Amino acid sequence: MKMMKMICPLALAIALAATGCKHQPVGITKLSPGPTPPPQEESATTLAGTQMNPDTSLTSTAGGGGIPAASPASFDGMIEDTNALAADTILFSYDSAAIRKSEHANLQAVAAALSGDATLKLLIQGNCDERGTEEYNRSLGERRALAAREGLAKLGVDPARVRTISFGKDQPVDPGHDESAWAKNRRDDFVLLHPNPNAPAGGMGGS
Repeated sequence: MKMMKMICPLALAIALAATGCKHQPVGITKLSPGPTPPPQEESATTLAGTQMNPDTSLTSTAGGGGIPAASPASFDGMIEDTNALAADTILFSYDSAAIRKSEHANLQAVAAALSGDATLKLLIQGNCDERGTEEYNRSLGERRALAAREGLAKLGVDPARVRTISFGKDQPVDPGHDESAWAKNRRDDFVLLHPNPNAPAGGMGGS
């Protein structure tokens, strides 16, 4: 009987230890987010599925919005005038080929210059800032040039008079490495093309 009295408290103690003294779960410490990486305007990681800005009224796709490409031969031998439209350069937002409303006046000035003389043609040079890969910047620069070409077409300029080229990040106007410089380098430059008076009769081409 004494043995039973000793066993009962012992069994009770073991049972309590097994059921009543469970360890409380330890709270999980949430990791704080790491430092945010600096933005990249033209990043190779955004090549697939880049989202353009909402202002797409004058935005072109890589195909030029369905506008046929101008014939390269029709531009042979023409004389480049880089100063005539230098004040009408248009600037772009970060990673965008959308022509902002603030740039519409410059685009209209380019259209007006072309409408005043049917012999003139135009070269649009698309440019990007220094960030991102060479391949992506070339693509974005071309989209920017094509956006301006499409915008000019909507303003009445014959697309056959307009050619485009992309320099990517190779021709910055500001060599700085901050947003002030980058904002100037995200641009389209317009080069006015004059017919060559020395070209053979019946064409613009040279030798």
